[in-house]
Amino acid sequence: MSSDTANETFPALVLDRSGDDLHCSFRQLTESDLPDGEVLVEVTHSSVNYKDGLAVTGKGKIARSFPMVPGIDLAGTVLHSRSEQFRPGDRVLSTGWGMSESLFGGYAGRNRLDAARLIRIPEPLTPARAMAFGTAGLTAAHAVLTLEEHGLTPDAGPVVVTGATGGVGSVATHLLASRGYEVAAVTGRPDELTPFLTKLGAKQVLPRSELARPAKPLESERWAAAVDNVGGDMLATLLAQMRRHACVASCGNARSPELHTTVFPFILRGVSLLGIDSNWCPNDRRITLWNRLATEFDLDLLDEMTRTIPFAEVPRAAEDIVAGRLHGRTVVEISAS
Repeated sequence: MSSDTANETFPALVLDRSGDDLHCSFRQLTESDLPDGEVLVEVTHSSVNYKDGLAVTGKGKIARSFPMVPGIDLAGTVLHSRSEQFRPGDRVLSTGWGMSESLFGGYAGRNRLDAARLIRIPEPLTPARAMAFGTAGLTAAHAVLTLEEHGLTPDAGPVVVTGATGGVGSVATHLLASRGYEVAAVTGRPDELTPFLTKLGAKQVLPRSELARPAKPLESERWAAAVDNVGGDMLATLLAQMRRHACVASCGNARSPELHTTVFPFILRGVSLLGIDSNWCPNDRRITLWNRLATEFDLDLLDEMTRTIPFAEVPRAAEDIVAGRLHGRTVVEISAS
């Protein structure tokens, strides 16, 4: 514990449970309220992801112990470290690793974590821009790299991205386009958001209704690969439309966690369904992915697709993201440091 800061209070959004009721409120905490860990971080920024929306609104069973500070992302500055890996003043970030589930997360002015759950923020990113990517950006980069590790190249054919206006989908759309892929972006609001998706690099914009329907066991071959963020009937339809030896990166379940399909895409076309888990992604791979984001993504475009909100607006933003009213990325300014 840092003797200079131990008695200082800082704001936190705290989830607590009384019986079956979940309560979310802002409180003042001190370092004695934080879990043990090697590195004390002053959290300057976090973000709002779909999982955060589920946690804060109580519409998903995310937190496993209480009280819990939610927020699956954080970025800031090291205040104190018992690890040789980090020194006071280092700019660091953390995403996933069970934060908001079993570990305190980013919706607090400070947090204490083990060094193995932190990485340095790569240049030229700032803490704010790191959180503009956050878990969503890491997941998108993880999906694209995994597809390429399974043989995907730009000349293989079009790549479809579902939930393309969300955090993962928007970053994936631009990453793929910047690497030379022909991207088809799927959205429920094509009339409103086609200009946004086109600016990200999408060559086609498809209405959600084209895929959100019951699928035949096999349909006409369309896609060389897919990044799917929604699951359910859309993923089943995608699988039926994949080309021979195509691959699908499964990243989310915004529409449904259920998947009703047949084995035919897998045994007749050799389609691969690849699970993308950014929560427990190893640190060496995280460093590779963050370096890719920092060097390959148009940071001016990142700024354009990002809005920043004060800490007090997190509960409202959580409601909005679960209701599908947000697009792009939302950064939370925890403190002005």
